[in-house]
Amino acid sequence: MIDPYSSEVLKPLYVKDEARRNVLLEEAEKIPSTVISSAAAANAVMLGGGYFNPLSGYMDLADVIGVAERMQTSSGLFWPTPVVNMLRGNSLCTEIKSAGKIALRDPNVEGNPVIAVQTVDKIEIVTEKQIGGIIKHVYGTTDREHPGVAAFTEAGDTLISGPIEVLNFSYFSTEFPDTFRTAVEIRNEIKEREWETVIA
Repeated sequence: MIDPYSSEVLKPLYVKDEARRNVLLEEAEKIPSTVISSAAAANAVMLGGGYFNPLSGYMDLADVIGVAERMQTSSGLFWPTPVVNMLRGNSLCTEIKSAGKIALRDPNVEGNPVIAVQTVDKIEIVTEKQIGGIIKHVYGTTDREHPGVAAFTEAGDTLISGPIEVLNFSYFSTEFPDTFRTAVEIRNEIKEREWETVIA
């Protein structure tokens, strides 16, 4: 079987270690928290499952613009679309800077449980012009009738970048138990079945 993209082994960001999970859940009650966008939550699931290997978390502005314009991060990694955590307004910025971490709450599950804990590398304000440029490059249009454009525009203008530790897979594992698999599980099953050719 070929190696995972850009690494010898998969690097899923889901935290399996129970002791570490408990530490993060306790920490999440003490640090700033916010309900993230549905797109950011989906990105957390993809990062947690190892699908976005070898990314360690959400991109900063330089990477977002590089990926949008050239499909390439600052380090030269090919990537097709930005992976972002955008917040609306900056009311939490001071608290986040002080704590250095933020608990990310799931908008798609009742009660908004913590889906991940993010270590904050940068907090950057994205200008309207930059947002427009990113949207145009990614979606080929700035028409807000396009669902992707609408979602990106409504997500906010404050970009929070940095690595994340994922605590759950949102509603995917409970609502789709027969079909949801992490990248690790899929690769293991392919190996167990001794398949040599797989079409994805």
